[in-house]
Amino acid sequence: MPRYALKVEYHGGPFAGWQRQSGQPSVQEAVETALRRLEPDAPGIAAAGRTDAGVHATGQVAHCDLAKDWDPFRLSEALNFHLKPAPVAVLTAARVPDDFHARFSAVERRYLFRLIARRAPLTHDAGLAWRVLNPLDADAMRRGAAHLVGHHDFTTFRSTLCQSKSPSKTLDEITIDECANPQGREYRFHLRARSFLHNQVRSIVGTLERVGAGSWAPDAVKAALDARDRAACGPVCPPDGLYLTGVGYRDDPFA
Repeated sequence: MPRYALKVEYHGGPFAGWQRQSGQPSVQEAVETALRRLEPDAPGIAAAGRTDAGVHATGQVAHCDLAKDWDPFRLSEALNFHLKPAPVAVLTAARVPDDFHARFSAVERRYLFRLIARRAPLTHDAGLAWRVLNPLDADAMRRGAAHLVGHHDFTTFRSTLCQSKSPSKTLDEITIDECANPQGREYRFHLRARSFLHNQVRSIVGTLERVGAGSWAPDAVKAALDARDRAACGPVCPPDGLYLTGVGYRDDPFA
């Protein structure tokens, strides 16, 4: 059966997450339902990351096996037709080798978290960013974030429900951009790693927000990391501002 990689974009608000769940809407189910409109016997699909409820994606990658030898452009067009009106879109499709796996072939994942500081509730960005009331100290957050880059035991920053065999991960990059937004002062957290623990990004951003607000000193982030204790983590921020923006492979299937 020919194998195809799909680059998928979605608004996570209406979904209980990527993964198919009994009795709850999921992005996986939406894409599989569209595939089975094309081929009723199409098997299930696999994705690079199982995003949580409310988390968005601009560069999720999934793979599927189909009986027909589809032109990739026609496949993406047909899927987008059958995905309507769900807030899910296939940005592009590509034929890939049979041993390509969206999850296990990935060598890098990239996330963005959007945080907007303003007094008024969000309107246009409601559900797409985390709102806090007061501006943050971006330089202090950068100093705190520097303690997290590299290979560490991230027990403090993983969910108690995390199923990963080890809490040790290598965080390759955290950058924090501050920009003027017509809706308020916006802070964008960019994180890059081969893989992430469950709730790791939201735990890190929630902790760094406490640094930016002046409630934590930047060095307190290192103390929390070294504690290897979930209780030492700052508040876990909501999923609204989190986006899976890209997945890296040694051979880019969409090049």
